Amino acid sequence: MADTAMPESADSAGPVRSSADPVPVVLPGPATAPEVSAAGTAVGDDPLDRAVWRLRSRGCWDDAAALLEPHAVRHAPAALRRAALLVERCMFTATGWAAAEDALRAAEALAGDDDERGGAACERGHLAYTATVLGVRDRADEARSALGRAAALLAPTAAGRPLLDFRRGLMAEHVADSPDAARAAYRRAHAGATAQGDALLLSFTWRHLAGLALRDGELAEARHGFAESLRIREELGFLVGTAPALAALADAAPEADAERLRAEAARLLRLMGGIPTWLAGHLSTATT
Repeated sequence: MADTAMPESADSAGPVRSSADPVPVVLPGPATAPEVSAAGTAVGDDPLDRAVWRLRSRGCWDDAAALLEPHAVRHAPAALRRAALLVERCMFTATGWAAAEDALRAAEALAGDDDERGGAACERGHLAYTATVLGVRDRADEARSALGRAAALLAPTAAGRPLLDFRRGLMAEHVADSPDAARAAYRRAHAGATAQGDALLLSFTWRHLAGLALRDGELAEARHGFAESLRIREELGFLVGTAPALAALADAAPEADAERLRAEAARLLRLMGGIPTWLAGHLSTATT
């Protein structure tokens, strides 16, 4: 399973893949990452931003969304941030679908320009993708349509474009089974995230490019990408994404290292109360 950026997500991808992230990745330090950005959730010096990040990074999406709720009533960017948090919760927990749909409708209603409408369409596409890959309901056509609408609305230089490219890569890899198209989309997302300084999104692009390298038997490239994803998540304090990154790195590591990495991933998974919910199956499959 890949995690996906809310960027992820979250993050995040097929339910069980060797690059287990989103997706996607050693205990992190305090979650005070001012450079984190994803789906309009840029974290700066604002106390609200930092509080939302701390909660999100620990998998407390409901609490993070509650902090934004008073601002989301009339403010389109806040409404989109709140919707993105609840969509990410769906990817990591396979629950909360109705709340995410309600938040998305509110964000869509408030969107006042192409960037806001494009961002809302990107989140709708990601929610539909998540429902599809987690086997809740086949919404692949809806995901394609929404992501295509986002592509038409977001300019090539828009802040939300790298995240959109990443999510179109997820669709190409895990729904269309087109690794070449996925690789091209992930590379565009990686370049955009680098240019924007979006460290969290980079943790996802590194991971998914590494997953494709592993699929092609390029072990050295895969290990490097998975290790970079893990390093970034540790530095940011993205605790909820650390176990998937550890599991992904284990898939490309020598057996002695892989056993240790999976044990650490399992420990963190227990610490997080079994979130992400799809990771336990991957870990048990990898060790049997």
